[in-house]
Amino acid sequence: MRKNNLFRIAAVLAFVFGIIFSGLNKVYSHCDTLDGPVVKDAKIAIEKGDITPVLKWVKKENEAEIRTAFNTTLNERKKSAEAKEKADMKFFETLVRIHRAGEGASFAGLKPAGSVEPIIAEADNALETGSADKLTKEVSNEITSGIKQRFNIALEKKKRMNENVEAGREYVEAYVEYVHYVEGLHNAALGKASHHEQAEGAEHQANESH
Repeated sequence: MRKNNLFRIAAVLAFVFGIIFSGLNKVYSHCDTLDGPVVKDAKIAIEKGDITPVLKWVKKENEAEIRTAFNTTLNERKKSAEAKEKADMKFFETLVRIHRAGEGASFAGLKPAGSVEPIIAEADNALETGSADKLTKEVSNEITSGIKQRFNIALEKKKRMNENVEAGREYVEAYVEYVHYVEGLHNAALGKASHHEQAEGAEHQANESH
């Protein structure tokens, strides 16, 4: 039950922060940071000389490439302190690049530690501690704030929507954003696509069939 709740929270986080940071349905990514989970596991693997901790981050068809890069890293590290640092960084970059490619995401280089948004770090921390209490509180605050902000804007524009056509259009725009935001949050929590996303998916399938 706790694991299911964490997955639902992650879905809501993806929706909320996709809106906050990009205006699209894309969550802020942190797997390409030096203090992200991928690099953390890479450091553990290198320290132990065991590649196992990082294999879960890549698809099976990329495993051979990662194994080769890992073995090269271990050999390069033996040369000098400078070579050790360069070898580690090269492996981190290779691992993250391949991991992101497997997700269909681009890779523009590793971001420095501390680049992760606090709420995303808290999502990771919840999994580490086994408790989502603090996370749910913070997410609830963000959601409440987001709904109220859009509600207030829509409500104010509704009061003036009949003044003229332009005022009516402004209301409709605010209304659509408000309703889609609420619908998206609700469906993300339930693990469903929004009505808008379903319509886009149906249209895409229809186009592919022609």
